[in-house]
Amino acid sequence: MLVAIGLTVTALVLAPLAEPGYVLSYDMVFVPHQPWRAELVAPGDSLPRAVPLDALVSLASLAVPGWLVQRVALAAVLLLAAIGAGRLVPAERSVTRAVAALGYVWTPYLAERLLIGHWGLLLAYGALPWLVAAAIDVRRERPRALRRLALAALPAVVTPTGGLIALGTVAVLVARRAAIRRTTAAVGVLLLLNLPWLAAAGLTAADGRSDPAGVPAFAARAENWSGVLGALAGTGGIWNGQTTPVSRSSPLAPLATALVLAAAVVGFRTLRRRWPAGVAARLAGLAAAGFLAATLGALPGTAAVLRWAVAAVPGAGLLRDGQKFLVPYALLLAVAAALGVERLAARVADRGAVAGARVLCGAALLLPVVVLPDLAFGAAGRLRPVSYPADWDAVAARLDGRPGEVLSLPFGAYRAYPWNGGRTVLDPLPRYVDAEVLVDDTLWVGDLRVAGENRRAAEVGRVLAGGGPVAATGVRWVVVQRMAGVGPVDPAALAGLRVVYAGESLTLYENPATRRR
Repeated sequence: MLVAIGLTVTALVLAPLAEPGYVLSYDMVFVPHQPWRAELVAPGDSLPRAVPLDALVSLASLAVPGWLVQRVALAAVLLLAAIGAGRLVPAERSVTRAVAALGYVWTPYLAERLLIGHWGLLLAYGALPWLVAAAIDVRRERPRALRRLALAALPAVVTPTGGLIALGTVAVLVARRAAIRRTTAAVGVLLLLNLPWLAAAGLTAADGRSDPAGVPAFAARAENWSGVLGALAGTGGIWNGQTTPVSRSSPLAPLATALVLAAAVVGFRTLRRRWPAGVAARLAGLAAAGFLAATLGALPGTAAVLRWAVAAVPGAGLLRDGQKFLVPYALLLAVAAALGVERLAARVADRGAVAGARVLCGAALLLPVVVLPDLAFGAAGRLRPVSYPADWDAVAARLDGRPGEVLSLPFGAYRAYPWNGGRTVLDPLPRYVDAEVLVDDTLWVGDLRVAGENRRAAEVGRVLAGGGPVAATGVRWVVVQRMAGVGPVDPAALAGLRVVYAGESLTLYENPATRRR
């Protein structure tokens, strides 16, 4: 039954992906074939936010096209989440497993992170139920439990945030004084799997400290009358209002959250009884820590501390978008609430109202979909595949094997292309062409400016902001992209450059001065 639920949810959510093309939404960028470069595993001038994720995508695209990699990855998120949560709940009835599966896979957290394109983080979301199950097996000293633990952790460690969530989960759930060797082995496995991004973080020239302006920019936000805490309690509250499903503004959404929380309180007692001693309490501690991390940037007192930390402590910038860390909370909520429904349904049935018990279970199954209907059909059509214009292949072919930096203009991190329906997406050029591409990593959230960490990009940005020509920056190639709502690049900035290719959506220029170097 769990497989059927997983496949049904996957088909409902990803229905638009039956069409050809690529879904481009904020940080979710896939291209036909992502070239391999050393920077994918050891970025020299930026923090390893996509290590080893981009390297894995590049290797996969050597064997299969990027559109297939994208569909497999997104389907894996949904299938892992639904089946994993259903298997994890220690239930006596199959309907309880179904309630847990839907309660974990059909959430505001998954919808909002899908819209913002954090599919790598969502792999950790899908992997967490399997990781918790493997950690329980390690505690029980079952055969080959460490092997299952490593396998369950693999999808989670493709991003630093997912890797930290996985590491913290294993360390908290497995640790026992009576089993030091087994605890050390389990934590050691997770540290080893996190090594790619940890090593890259140690080698990069980028400053590990962050702009404190990112704290209010990335703080969790209210979505309805229940405020920030109410949004987080329902697993929502992402900082970007453009990636929040419309249904989250409904006045009924907090009431549904209250029902789920009440069921979870009832079911937590059952969870403690059916799991090994202490495991449920430890998972609750993880959930509480994740919830606290999500509130840090939103509460006045903790926000001030977080602003100091991100500016002074290398790596603390991971906490700016604290809502990411709600994953253990979302899992505990789904599992405990499912057991709560089971317990309440049993009480109703014991009083002779068998039909009432069935209605209760049916309502619990449907509740996630009823309160979040706009997750279906690609987030109500917002996740729809498009095709890259032919200009992209033409420019990529002309840059293939040609040395020199490539500057992407207009100078900014995100784009809104007419051929992508005007939807915002991270500039695909660095992934599309086999060259080093300079983009502005400064991030604007409304009127808030969050400085990036790439020093070379900042240097180029100063030249352009001062009205200087691109030729003065020393880059060899310039790609000017046509975007929705953005006029042409200032001709003065392109003075002295030679047109190599001119298409409807892209124009490629060369800086003749660099050819003599």
